[in-house]
Amino acid sequence: MDSRTAAHVLSQIGALLEIKGEQKFKARAYGGAARALVALDTDDLGPLVRSGELAKTPGIGPATLSVIRELVETGESSYLNRLREGIPEGLLELLRVPGLNIAKIQLIHDALGVESIEDLERVAENGQLAELPKFGKKTAEKILRGIEILRRNAHLERFPRAVVEAHLLLANVEKHPDVTRADVAGSIRRHNEVVADIDIVAECSTDPAQVAASFARSPGVKEARRGEDPGSVKIRFVDGTHLDMHCVTKMDYPVALWRATGSSAHVEEMTVLAQTKGFELDGNSLVRKGGKRVPLAMEDALFGALGLLPIPPEMREGMGEIEAAARRELPELVVFDDLRGVLHCHSDYSDGGATIEEMATAAKERGWSYIGISDHSEAAFYAGGLKRDKIARQHDEIDGLNTQMKDFRILKGIEADILSDGRLDYDAETLDRFDYVIGSIHSRFGMDGEAMTKRVLAAMDDPHLTILAHPTGRLLLSREPYAINVEAVLEKAADVGVAVELNADPHRLDLDWRYCRQAKELGVIIEIGPDAHSTAGLDNVHFGIGMARKAWLEAGEILNTRSADEVLAFARKRQGR
Repeated sequence: MDSRTAAHVLSQIGALLEIKGEQKFKARAYGGAARALVALDTDDLGPLVRSGELAKTPGIGPATLSVIRELVETGESSYLNRLREGIPEGLLELLRVPGLNIAKIQLIHDALGVESIEDLERVAENGQLAELPKFGKKTAEKILRGIEILRRNAHLERFPRAVVEAHLLLANVEKHPDVTRADVAGSIRRHNEVVADIDIVAECSTDPAQVAASFARSPGVKEARRGEDPGSVKIRFVDGTHLDMHCVTKMDYPVALWRATGSSAHVEEMTVLAQTKGFELDGNSLVRKGGKRVPLAMEDALFGALGLLPIPPEMREGMGEIEAAARRELPELVVFDDLRGVLHCHSDYSDGGATIEEMATAAKERGWSYIGISDHSEAAFYAGGLKRDKIARQHDEIDGLNTQMKDFRILKGIEADILSDGRLDYDAETLDRFDYVIGSIHSRFGMDGEAMTKRVLAAMDDPHLTILAHPTGRLLLSREPYAINVEAVLEKAADVGVAVELNADPHRLDLDWRYCRQAKELGVIIEIGPDAHSTAGLDNVHFGIGMARKAWLEAGEILNTRSADEVLAFARKRQGR
């Protein structure tokens, strides 16, 4: 029994436990064990089970170990089979529909006999779903939109999950005795927010076609087919992961890595440029007219041969990067070390999972000199929004901590709801108590575009507003952006001096990097906000950095590359102080 197939079984058990309403920690335990197995990446779990080594693996507990042992001994799980009894297979798919939870699925199943996405679509369209208690016409319409989103995005994964899977696969590729080096390429290397498949390029010391064929026989492979050339193979694993494997010689590696990284628009434009300069990009070779191959030791040498500065992978989207590289005018892209602090962070005063001191300590450990605590405002009652007496207690605690902490500062922020009429939550006197104010929309997402735009523009007229957060409200692969004129919002931000957030929560990554590029051109300051609800959530900024680099952003264009005093000066300037 290979580790990936066993992990798939454990994931199914976790999903079925959710449907059956078991305690959440139990379902999560099976999900964690599945991830631990994938990381082992072995084609035979038997020796690890029999030696007792698997029992010592973090994430594997007695219950999950029992399932794995049975899989090794029999190839099946009696526990999984029992859980499946009486549960139509299609119910597992319903868990993936945005807007549905376990309770709603159970109600729909019991009342209407819904057992698949097709069933759900039918009852939503014919009016039956709207007649159920706690549903109604709007909920039915929302579920139909959720089905549409699911179908459109079924082949996609968010970046964090894809990048973890990619590096697990990369580790396996690097173990191959005939692979001398390998890299993740494709949309992951370009740091796209969503990923369709994983591309890995491997330099081989023997026949690339034979190495590619060996990967097609890897543990957990469900289907494999040859790619466009003998050294490439397209692999689908039992858990649905897609891998495009590109096996090449040492000589071919630089161009192969560039080509597999993409994007297709970038590759096409580079191919045309090569022709205008007397070269041809022939497969994985750069060839001069006349047939003489140009030796390239590394990928950057390809750009150099064509008279270009090396183009960072994140920028390779066919959006002017080649022309900028030819003019030698590429931006000096922001990096993690440019950040001096973070501003969009929550504590246990609202819906965060850590104390202010814990969040501050974690921020200091990451090399930052300040953190802004911006818990939810009172209107966000569902998230423990701060009433006025709670604000006073929080500010007293921050003042106390600031006297204790050396070379570090905690700023007093708030994430104030933008109300339906465009007012910020709290009155002016209360807002004056904060060092800075983040404005966000958390309600009435269904407003039409004109009304939503007017709402946000009105909020930006309030001089208390320092940062406009997650401006389009999107949740990647589950909720579309609300109707809003983003261009008008960015123009207003440039006029009045409001910073616009690139929310780095990987479920959001909002503002979209394409709009961030427009913001840059308008002179709008961007804030990279982790939207951290835990100390681990502070690391979301890495995803935000990737998006900022895609948008060509430099350190000077980002608010939280500035010192704490400079951030406060930015906020005071808005307030006319």
